[in-house]
Amino acid sequence: MKKTTLLACCLLIAFTVFSQEKKRKASTYNKKKQEKGDVKFLEKQWWLGVKAGANWSKVNVMDRYSVISPTNYELTSISKKYDNFGLAGSQASLEVSFYFKGFLLSFQPTYQHTRFSYTTHYEWTSSEEENDRVELDYYQEQKIDYAVFPLIIKYDIAGNKVRPYVQAGIYSAMRLNATKALSTSGVDYAAGGENEFKTETIDVGVDDLFAKYHWGLLGGVGVNYNFKNHVRLNLDVMYKLGMSNITSTENRYGSDRLAGVGDAMDDMKLDNLSVSLGCLFPLRFLQSSLQTLDR
Repeated sequence: MKKTTLLACCLLIAFTVFSQEKKRKASTYNKKKQEKGDVKFLEKQWWLGVKAGANWSKVNVMDRYSVISPTNYELTSISKKYDNFGLAGSQASLEVSFYFKGFLLSFQPTYQHTRFSYTTHYEWTSSEEENDRVELDYYQEQKIDYAVFPLIIKYDIAGNKVRPYVQAGIYSAMRLNATKALSTSGVDYAAGGENEFKTETIDVGVDDLFAKYHWGLLGGVGVNYNFKNHVRLNLDVMYKLGMSNITSTENRYGSDRLAGVGDAMDDMKLDNLSVSLGCLFPLRFLQSSLQTLDR
């Protein structure tokens, strides 16, 4: 009887030890499997997202042009004065990106609404009476819609939930639509008076005055905030440096309405500063146990 009881106790102890060892090995295997999945998620990942925001433009004049050719004063005295970064535009982007070990290759097709303006000042003085003169000021606002196709490389600097990055790339832009809003104001000093006047703003379609395509370089910074549910909140700041002329040289004098007020488009490059806010979603390994980059 004692031998039977002792044998039963030994079998029970052996079974208990075997069960615990099996559980330990299973737990270790699952942990290693989880860690392997996390590594795959962290090292390689496709991201899909959207972002939108505001932008401001700066004009870099290459060559100046005017319908009027002065004979007794310099052309620079009637040159256009550009209001750089003065008007806000807007943009919306779709982002498709591939992440690999800190680097991210991103394609971001964008609809960009661009605005900038300039003024021109003219004076006419009578050769007989110095005080008999007229002053005219033309204000012109350009509104251009572009389809922009940037190819960007990003690099994550550091961080866990909050991950800043730097970015650089190249872009090509296609003109979709362009309009110009023109208003005139002035003062007439004829006959010793001082009569101020202002005309109503007119809108003119000017698609042909702008080049169909232009290209440039870009750079910027940004930051991602990683949520537990794999979603990233993204703040992006980008500066586009125009490298080609946005003006159509063939159609510079093509608008009769604008030529009538002495306007001709300068040759120019266009810089653009944009700020966008968006969301990114991972496309691989979306199990609830996996986290994004939240360590």
